[in-house]
Amino acid sequence: MAVSDQVVTGKQIETLSINTIRTLSIDAVQKANSGHPGAPMAFAPVAYVLWQRFLCDDPANPVWPNRDRFVLSNGHASMLLYSMLYLTGVRAVESEYKVQQKPAVSLDDIKSFRQLDSKTPGHPEYGITSGIETTTGPLGQGVGNSVGMAIAGKWLEARYNRPGFEIFNYNVYAFCSDGDMMEGIGSEAASLAGQLRLPNLCWIYDANQITLDGPASWSFNEDVGMRFQAYGWNVAHVPDANDLDGVAKGLNAFLATKDRPTLVIVNSHIGYGSPHKQDTNAAHGEALGEDEVRLTKKFYGWPEDAHFLVPDGVLEHFQEGIGRRGRELSSKWSELFGKYGQQFGDLADQVNRMQRRDLPEGWDKDLPSFPVDPKGIASRESSGKVLNVLADNIPWLVGGSADLATSNKTTLKTEGAGDFEAGSYAGRNFHFGVREHAMASSLNGMVLCKLRAFGGTFFNFTDYMRPSMRLAAIMEIPTVYVLTHDSIGLGEDGPTHQPIEQLASLRAMPNMIVMRPGDANEVVEAWKTIIQMKRNPVALVLSRQALPTIDRSKYAVASGVAKGGYVLADAQGGKPELILIGTGSELSLCVTAYEKLTGEGIRARVVSMPSTEIFDAQDAAYKNSVLPREVRARVSVEAASVFGWERYVGDDGVIIGMTTFGASAPIKDLMKKFGFTTDHVIQAAREALARTK
Repeated sequence: MAVSDQVVTGKQIETLSINTIRTLSIDAVQKANSGHPGAPMAFAPVAYVLWQRFLCDDPANPVWPNRDRFVLSNGHASMLLYSMLYLTGVRAVESEYKVQQKPAVSLDDIKSFRQLDSKTPGHPEYGITSGIETTTGPLGQGVGNSVGMAIAGKWLEARYNRPGFEIFNYNVYAFCSDGDMMEGIGSEAASLAGQLRLPNLCWIYDANQITLDGPASWSFNEDVGMRFQAYGWNVAHVPDANDLDGVAKGLNAFLATKDRPTLVIVNSHIGYGSPHKQDTNAAHGEALGEDEVRLTKKFYGWPEDAHFLVPDGVLEHFQEGIGRRGRELSSKWSELFGKYGQQFGDLADQVNRMQRRDLPEGWDKDLPSFPVDPKGIASRESSGKVLNVLADNIPWLVGGSADLATSNKTTLKTEGAGDFEAGSYAGRNFHFGVREHAMASSLNGMVLCKLRAFGGTFFNFTDYMRPSMRLAAIMEIPTVYVLTHDSIGLGEDGPTHQPIEQLASLRAMPNMIVMRPGDANEVVEAWKTIIQMKRNPVALVLSRQALPTIDRSKYAVASGVAKGGYVLADAQGGKPELILIGTGSELSLCVTAYEKLTGEGIRARVVSMPSTEIFDAQDAAYKNSVLPREVRARVSVEAASVFGWERYVGDDGVIIGMTTFGASAPIKDLMKKFGFTTDHVIQAAREALARTK
């Protein structure tokens, strides 16, 4: 009898639903001839139990603010998630967060798995497919995000819940694999979650003992449960992934634990028609092959020639489970939130603005204006002052640093800011410890839950953060990185701490905005630009040393920062014959050189270029007005890699920058050694002029 002809109830419909998840995954991978069928097959029962019995989520309203978050950290198992999104009827959401009537994932989408422009790419992508909470694939990133989501949940509870109004109480569930446990970020994230004792966080570990190379024992033989107990986690064990009640028992152990995160270790086994396949196709992420597909379907009691079969009753079963439960929960929440808004109008307005990534009225009030000062102030110092004014105006602006708050000037001192600590979750200052990578990934999780989150460290240590920064850029989310000690100007700490190639490498990252303001008032304008962004992560690159505060009555106002680059000082007596381009601490060198060159009768222009990405996005007319094509004598000055500046100075221009690593010495000696002096800028200007005449 064909599956679709069976009358199924109770355990039968559960088995049928689980095998539907499995066979959809098998068929999609086989049709694409690409993908990972093993993990979806092995963990389908766990996904079924979690979604059907536990997950508080409304498929008809996937942007409900208090939904439980589900993260597939082992993103290679993407077909497991796509199958669940389809079977549970999750609806699509447009870019402005409006829920549509069409499904997020259709059966046709599943048939287009891993194909160009499909809703079902090889790894889950936030923003491409509704119901996907974060982009995963690089192992360890999803669990790192889940920590940030759990942090956001506890912060929202502490800040917005009121007696009788439990507006936020969501949980975060993350599926993870041996690879997530091996990647360093997974350890950092687990350590941070244990330190914060986050009771709303549950990692569900697929302990299947298989890696790409072969048996996990070849490279990974530790006692994961003991490790997590040492982190301060609760640990539950499920001996068999196919034991639905056992899985439920493990998840109930999480719900019963109120003082720490929980790791549920689930032993799974990939069951094929041919056992040999467990060690070949499954591990290596390959389609099973037509013969193996038939054998596997036969093993499941499935019609061997059926493709993408969804038996009668399965969709209805999910609608009666998570569909009905989610609809009731979100409906009750909406009713409660309506009453909450009547009683706590300002708080409700904040919650609503957060969901749209809108800013509150008056977000930019009282921002400082810095007076002319030849001695100046470090841009990290001026940034700290601006950040605290913004925090006064934006209640959900939160953040911290990787054990460098006093150096990064990221401490929020606004009234009631406090520290976010275990058991005390209302604080706005976060202590991530020396865990740069987990900080960056956690920040992404916080931003995905609509907090406006920033994190600080030394610019050089973006090397530890880059995978998370890259995913923020892929997801188009506005995470902010406050990055100080931006050049050889940090001095005696030497080349291990002096960033050289980091500016160029981050500028090469699509969708990442890099901002390197040149004085205190450019810092103000940089923050004003950053805080209004909804779809771009930003690297705000700041100095340790003092930068002269430019006389804006003599030179252009700093609002030009919003266009990425602008004319700071223009030629006297006609069109410029020379352009000096500077960023950050080197901008003042350009200004000083400009004054001397102007005194010699040379028609020079100074262009401040705090963000090449924003400048490049301007229209051609504006860009030509700042950097006229006919002015070929150009000099760029930046205490970092010369790579990339050829685009702005052209073939006849001169680039003053770094072609080696730095050195350990006082700043004055370093700047002289590497050519960051007024005299060297003037020399380069003469050279550029000579080339063009």
